[in-house]
Amino acid sequence: MNLIEYPDRELLMLSLADAIASELSETVRREGHASFCVPGGTTPGPIFDTLSGVDLDWAKVSVFLNDERWVGEDSPRSNTRLLRERLLRGKALHAKLIPLFKPAPQPEDVLHELAEGIAPHLPITVLLLGMGADMHTASLFPGADRLAEAMAPDAPILMALRAEAAGEPRITLTAPHLAGAMRIHILITGAEKRAALDRAATLRPLDAPVAALLKDATVHWAA
Repeated sequence: MNLIEYPDRELLMLSLADAIASELSETVRREGHASFCVPGGTTPGPIFDTLSGVDLDWAKVSVFLNDERWVGEDSPRSNTRLLRERLLRGKALHAKLIPLFKPAPQPEDVLHELAEGIAPHLPITVLLLGMGADMHTASLFPGADRLAEAMAPDAPILMALRAEAAGEPRITLTAPHLAGAMRIHILITGAEKRAALDRAATLRPLDAPVAALLKDATVHWAA
């Protein structure tokens, strides 16, 4: 794990946005396309705001979420909705959004179809993850009903998981497909999450799912 500590959150967000933009641009120039897998929630919002104004060839960048709550975009809890509001605007409006939600009573009903949409964009070029104080990442929650399957080396691309801490059912990329990303960045802020990160480094992934990704990740932290 490579840990970078920043003197304040503003510098963290600007520096990480710059690093991500450089990595995406380099890959687009070299390979003609890139994929960018992103978290939901409000923490990465400032990074998305900055990236939305970056002058890169967004039409050659495919964007998809790490995970999604099983709610429609009309819900304020929709990660897709937040992604459209914060990242997929301005210059980044031309990026290709790969959906992680489709109207259906439960995620299992459309899991295969959504996974087929993600598959051509693997391995992930740039992966940005968050982490909860419970050491979950994406929707890989400690205690989730099918966590062991989602952490296994032969896990499918996507799985539906349910956990008490998650609220709604979730759909998530599984651990091996997240860990297979070419570049992994984990964004955390605050003393509580820094302490959780230190704990995760000593625990097995079934108890601290983020631990499965720390070996090859750069963790960005500010108080």
